[in-house]
Amino acid sequence: MAAITWILFLNCITVAGLGSKKAGKLGKLGPVAEKIVLPVETDTEKLVNYVCGSNILKQGQDVQLKPDSEYPDWLWSLRLTKPPPLEEMDPNSIQYWRRLRKLNNQRQSRLMKLRKY
Repeated sequence: MAAITWILFLNCITVAGLGSKKAGKLGKLGPVAEKIVLPVETDTEKLVNYVCGSNILKQGQDVQLKPDSEYPDWLWSLRLTKPPPLEEMDPNSIQYWRRLRKLNNQRQSRLMKLRKY
């Protein structure tokens, strides 16, 4: 029992120690967290040929980009813009009814905000 208590006590000390290092300066409302400045890649050759930031390990390198022919065809047909308006959607599809429900919930929420109690 004493060993478990000692381990829990050590865990509390290490957690408290980590929190105080991140805190930074004291402001009006308490400790102010310092902003982390992330390095920005400026090498154009690397930006064109690699997916910068894809390597999360300390060792190794970023993933190298392949030619377009090595990627699946569906990747190039993905919709990257806004969803189509409700009038253009097929009423027999599940996407239509989900969108209709979402729009109705948004409308009801706006109406309830205007309601005076």
